[in-house]
Amino acid sequence: MGSWFRRRDHNIFFNVFALLTCGLVAGVVVAAAAFPVAAMSGLTAKAGGDAFASLPSELKDFASPQITRVYASDNKTQIAQFYDEFRSDVRLKDISKHMIAAMVAAEDRDFYNHNGVDLKGVARAVVNNSGKSDSKQGASTITMQWVRMSLAYSATSPSEVVKATEDTNKRKVTEIKYAMQVEKKFSKDQILERYLNMAPFGKATYGIFAASKVYFNKKPKDLTIGQSALLAAIVRAPSFYDPTTADGYDEIRQRRNNYVIPGMVEAGAITAAQGEAAKKEAIPRKVQSVGNGCVSVANNNWGFFCDFFYRWWMDRPEFGATQFDRERRLKSGGYRITTTIDLKATKDARGRIADLIKEKNKNALLLAAVEPRTGKVKLLATNRKYNLDNSKNPLSSDPAKRREDVKATYPNTVNPLLSGGGDITGYQAGSVMKIFTLIAALEKGYPLQYTIKAEKFYRSKYIVERSSDSACPGSHFWCPQNSGGGGEGVYNMWTGFGRSINTFFVPLEERVGADNVVDVAKRFGIKFRDPSDAKLASDGYSHQWGAFTLGVSATTPLDMANAYATLAADGKYCDPTPIEQITTRDNEKLDIGKPHCVQATSVDVARAALDAARCPVGDRARTGSCGGATARQVRGVVDHPVFGKTGTTDRDRTASLIAGTTSLVVAGYLVNPDYQAHKDRLRHDQVNPAVYRTLADYMEGKPSVQFKRPENRKLVYGEQRRIPDVECDSLRSARNRLENAGFYPVISAEEVESDCPAGTAAGTEPSGRTVKNGVVVINVSSGKPTTPPPGTPTTPPTGGPPRPPR
Repeated sequence: MGSWFRRRDHNIFFNVFALLTCGLVAGVVVAAAAFPVAAMSGLTAKAGGDAFASLPSELKDFASPQITRVYASDNKTQIAQFYDEFRSDVRLKDISKHMIAAMVAAEDRDFYNHNGVDLKGVARAVVNNSGKSDSKQGASTITMQWVRMSLAYSATSPSEVVKATEDTNKRKVTEIKYAMQVEKKFSKDQILERYLNMAPFGKATYGIFAASKVYFNKKPKDLTIGQSALLAAIVRAPSFYDPTTADGYDEIRQRRNNYVIPGMVEAGAITAAQGEAAKKEAIPRKVQSVGNGCVSVANNNWGFFCDFFYRWWMDRPEFGATQFDRERRLKSGGYRITTTIDLKATKDARGRIADLIKEKNKNALLLAAVEPRTGKVKLLATNRKYNLDNSKNPLSSDPAKRREDVKATYPNTVNPLLSGGGDITGYQAGSVMKIFTLIAALEKGYPLQYTIKAEKFYRSKYIVERSSDSACPGSHFWCPQNSGGGGEGVYNMWTGFGRSINTFFVPLEERVGADNVVDVAKRFGIKFRDPSDAKLASDGYSHQWGAFTLGVSATTPLDMANAYATLAADGKYCDPTPIEQITTRDNEKLDIGKPHCVQATSVDVARAALDAARCPVGDRARTGSCGGATARQVRGVVDHPVFGKTGTTDRDRTASLIAGTTSLVVAGYLVNPDYQAHKDRLRHDQVNPAVYRTLADYMEGKPSVQFKRPENRKLVYGEQRRIPDVECDSLRSARNRLENAGFYPVISAEEVESDCPAGTAAGTEPSGRTVKNGVVVINVSSGKPTTPPPGTPTTPPTGGPPRPPR
């Protein structure tokens, strides 16, 4: 069978030669008379007879580039599209019959009669192109043109692309061989469908779907005769026949009216009257602009989420080994991608932000929201426009950048302010980071009821520069204090977290190990993008990173929303994802982007930590007493069980709030992205309402779901021990007895009235029982008796307690 094909292929040239030399080829009598034998022999010599016979008879498998469309979570609203070539395949039945007739009339009028090769046209081209004329002829049939494009698209290297498209006789011979095989494999309609979906129509459009959209903003099936003829006329030379240019407009009008439409009439596809009417149809001087990528999102509020999706895709090795491969796959793969963005939640969040801060404010109010148990990112919103054009932005507020004429990021930017990446390493968010110390303590066996005596200043064991403002006087040890000063007292994890006591959390961090706290943060998804942070977070340095618990490392709202969502998911960390579903052009559903989750901490540790995290936002802990809140209004506005934490950095350079339910966690930062060393004081009266009202909008109408208690009571109450009765003991004896019993004794600075001798122990707080290793305060007696004055009743009168006055 193979040898038969080879003999038949060689016969093509002998047949052409015979026809030409006998002068029997209609329409080329002059060419035949002057036809030199060298022309045909040159064709075969240059192509190589043996090479022709050895060419494969099947084209490589290939897929022409297709538009990738990105949809919102409703699976209906398109938010963006990506493409290298604006093309989307359609079936022949969905293309106007006028378009089919016009393309045949314009490009290959003998299409339905030849076997893929127009022998007359090849002969004319060989005679013409072998001479000295500057005018070259192609003589390519529709089938041959499709073969040429197919070879280019199936090329695996730039050199293969050049060979597939270079203007040589060898390339023509290759096309002839493949075209004959294509005609055997496919019907004429199948070839036409493939050609119409691949042909270039100018204006960065490829295929009839794109051309119909760009030139006429309609579907291919709705094209009129005149519109079809116009598009068919363009294909011959899209740049030359460009109706949006003055010269191109005249050229395309002549080609449409004087060549394509008459060809349609001649073929009987339309009547002469229809042809004359079609010639009068308007030719567009302007075309539709077609968006490409995130800078062309349908709604600008979706731009930062789209950017997060794009960066997510570019980081996935499943889409290619290199960045180039991944981008090419995205822009040519023809995927249908349903994302996680909640359009209503995004709109509500953007509205809440707009009520509080303007787009032209140098400060950015950043909101990110994540769904627990899936990691699905529901919204990313800020008071910025996602826009490449920053020409109208003022100069940066950073003095160094201003001196170099660097523009600010407001109101227009494409920097990933919320999700990080590029030059965005994140922002210090303050006390929201204390959650990692709390979790590490629980993992190490310190229960929620564990107590520490917090001081106004705490002399830590962490080393800093002697010149540092935070160094203890005359030393190189770090001496943190509480925000606003004060805060002395005995705290447990509910009260210490609820009131955000620095001098509770630093000694707690010392006891569990700063390296263990950093490890928790890593497990909960914190990315150390800043090089100095990354160094401190490494194994050789993290044990000395005492300030980590106070939130000095750079994080993003998305990182922190997802970290807190891990608590609401019973300790299950899920990679943040923008993906609901990815579907290929062949309707295959991919698993890429589906929730990928790991257990970051135990279920009970997560539940215990979350119980303490209810305190800062005004909710009630289920296993203890909060005793204070830094954002009490959150619970009332959200009107669902809620948890979270506020954060403020040194000198109020940033303000943050995280608030969440079982359904959604929202993190909000108020920052200056351009200059984080600014001197402004950023307050919570902007970021807090944006966070809790966005969360309330999302939760409206949803059922109230309570958080679960930890089953391990030791995580809550620890090992309870009886406190020795040290009343009237000397202070030294009382201290020793309490230490020997497994407690942390602290002598009160103030005296209390007591029947015990002055300067001895008047008792303890608490008394009875408390947690092992917990703080027990020794009250110091003043020596003044507590006996009531004579005549004071010591017991209620008969009949019960006295009635209150009416």
